[in-house]
Amino acid sequence: MTPKSNQIPLADLTTGEEGSILFFTGGRSVTTRLASLGFTPGARVDMTQNYGRGPLIVTVRGTQVALGRGEAARIFVERSAG
Repeated sequence: MTPKSNQIPLADLTTGEEGSILFFTGGRSVTTRLASLGFTPGARVDMTQNYGRGPLIVTVRGTQVALGRGEAARIFVERSAG
């Protein structure tokens, strides 16, 4: 799937922002791993920590998950309004 203008990588959310997962890019192993962690289309994510480099921490389905920037770049979200 090709990203549209309102779709951004999860890594682009700043601390405190929220979004809804739209889709992933990557192979089967990547998508299987992300889905097993709770990252499924439609799930809400809250950016808990994003310092601009290094790993980031997001809350998805009530659980905090640490992701590397490469993984976060494969998850596309729609930023929540507000």
